[in-house]
Amino acid sequence: MLAHPYFARRPPKSLDRNEFRHWVAEEGRLAKKSVEDGAATLTAISAAAIAAARSLLPRPPASWIAAGGGTRNATLMRMLAERLAPAKIETANEIGWSADALEAQAFAYLAVRSLRELPLTFPGTTGVAAPLTGGVLARPG
Repeated sequence: MLAHPYFARRPPKSLDRNEFRHWVAEEGRLAKKSVEDGAATLTAISAAAIAAARSLLPRPPASWIAAGGGTRNATLMRMLAERLAPAKIETANEIGWSADALEAQAFAYLAVRSLRELPLTFPGTTGVAAPLTGGVLARPG
């Protein structure tokens, strides 16, 4: 799975879920796997991809913070701990944040920036040519 061209690209980069979907099903042969094997494979890929991203950072992090539903996946958390060692891995809940609400909070932050017509994406993070807003908001007429 990590042979997908996305993983070889240097940042800044981003990936649309639809760009990866066909490749995973066909090249990664997930379409022919059982639901259980597919879930196990995607869990392993997630841990491997996160661990591989360390080589793209200026220096390895001393700790990692996991958030979202994956924090309730004991297998994923174990794989991350193994692959990211000796760095410590904690959940957002363990450090006083909400593992479940963190994504919603991030989207709320982006919504406020959009309402104020402030940029959401920058050349140094996604490779866009110039900082960009979230587009045009539809307002009730």
